[in-house]
Order: sequence, then C-alpha cells, then structure tokens
Amino acid sequence: MAGSQSKYDRLINRAKQAPAVRGAVVHPCDESSLRGVVQAVENRLLIPVLVGPADRIKTMARQHDLDIGAFELVDAPHSEAAAARAVQLIHEGKAELLMKGSLHTDELMRAVTASATGLRTARRISHVFIMDIPTYPETLFIADAAINIAPDLDAKRDIVQNTIDLFVELGLGTPRVAILSAVETVTTKIPSTIEAAALCKMAERGQITGGVLDGPLAFDNAIDPQAAETKGIRSAVAGRAQILIVPDLEAGNMLAKNLTFMLKADAAGLVLGARVPIVLTSRADSVRTRLASCAAAVLYADARRRAANLKPA
Repeated sequence: MAGSQSKYDRLINRAKQAPAVRGAVVHPCDESSLRGVVQAVENRLLIPVLVGPADRIKTMARQHDLDIGAFELVDAPHSEAAAARAVQLIHEGKAELLMKGSLHTDELMRAVTASATGLRTARRISHVFIMDIPTYPETLFIADAAINIAPDLDAKRDIVQNTIDLFVELGLGTPRVAILSAVETVTTKIPSTIEAAALCKMAERGQITGGVLDGPLAFDNAIDPQAAETKGIRSAVAGRAQILIVPDLEAGNMLAKNLTFMLKADAAGLVLGARVPIVLTSRADSVRTRLASCAAAVLYADARRRAANLKPA
C-alpha cells in the first residue's frame, strides 16, 4: 500500500513547491467541504476565497472547530448565487481555480457553461479521474466518466487533448494513451472502434498533440502486458497505458467505480477545458484524494500562468 500512496504523495509534494493558488470555493456549507479547504491551506496548496452564505459558513466552521478566520469570505445568499459570483471572480482575475463545495455539481456547471457569463473556451469541457490503484504501477487517468454522456468524434478529440495537456502540465512526461473499446480490431459493428482508429490518425496528422495514442484497445490489452502479448499487439501503449479514453460516460463511470470499490483505488478528479481548472470534490473523498485533486489543479493553474507569463492572482 505504501507504493500506491507515493503516487499521490509525489503529486502533492510537487504542488507544495509551486506558489499557492487563489481558489474560489463555491458554497462550502458542510463539514467535509470546509475541512477540505482547511487541509489544503495547511498543506500550502490553496489561498481560499469562500463564496456562499457567510453566516451559515461561519456557523458550520464553529460547530466543527474549524479555523477559517483568516480566509476571505464573499457573501452570497444561496448556492446558485454563489456559483455565479465565483465565476465572476474568475473573470475579475481574483481567483485561478474553482472548487466545489456542498452544492450540486449541475448547479456549479450551469454557471461554468453559461453562454454569456460562463468560463467556456474553444475546447469541449470534460472531466478526468486521476486514479491511484494499488495493483497498477502507473497513475491512471480515465476520461470522460462524469460530464460528456455520448461524445462524438470532435468531442472525443477535445477530451483526449484536455487529458494529455493535464498529464503533461503535471510534469508526468509524454503519456501513453489507450482509446478503449470492447475489442482491439476495427469493425463497423462497434462504432467506437472506428472513432478510436480515427483519433489515432488525428494524432498522426497533428490534430492531437503531446501524447502517444493507440486504439482501439480492449481494457485488458491496454493495461496488461501479457494480455497484449497474447493478442499479438505491439505498440508503445499496449499493456502500459497511462491514460484511458472511454467510449462513453456509462463505460467510464462503471470502470472508475469498479476500480474504486473492487480494488480500493482512490479517484481524484478535475474538470478541464474551461478557463480555469475545476475541482469536483465528494463527501466520500478521503483526505488524500481531496488533497490530490487540489494539488493537480494547483499544478495545472501554475503551469498555465507561467505559460502566459502572468503573476499569481
């Protein structure tokens, strides 16, 4: 288990070397979301701006003996208003990431994706799980298992590129990307195999950059060298994947939850493709998972800031 812990620990320790990032925490009105903020501050990852009903947040902090006296607090009457105000803080340059508190994910994402006031870019917004699996030597990225239900080829291109960009900006090198399907051969009977082959061709033509792609690959020959060898698949990716691109949300969600509940994997996660990284925490997340999600967002925000030659917010 110590080996698996070192994957997240290395990520968190790298983030501690970067400047702490100013982040808008949206509606942190329960113990778990407030405690996660306090832990991120204690680990020198976050400079928080708490956005939500001020009296309720202060009461929750007192009830659970959480010291938030030094945190900036922006009053907003309810969760919807808090999401809108947090997005506005991003536009004003007063925060560099968003962190979900105790509101529903769809409330936050409505503010993020609003056509006139949101945080959309030219890229499709997507989600990635950063999985720490005790039985797998690599930190495994899985996309998209949370936002895009049935992405078409153009959306999958953005999902792949978003995930590669995160992997690279976290300092993990050039990723090996497996485009998953049920089989490893291209067949018209399974449309995801055709899209997998198209994505690989797009990478060859420079429409996807920064990673090494192979697909279609079934799950076993994407992550198990013996399975790949048995099938006669020889590539830089087969059996050694670091990123798994799933055919649709249902497949990805089942895969991520299988790994979490059957193999006791941790699942940190980020939303990508917006103007800033977005941390979607869950009340069920462990302390280490929360910190890993925050650390990934901090490293990504810092890399983007340095690339644009900007000063911290």
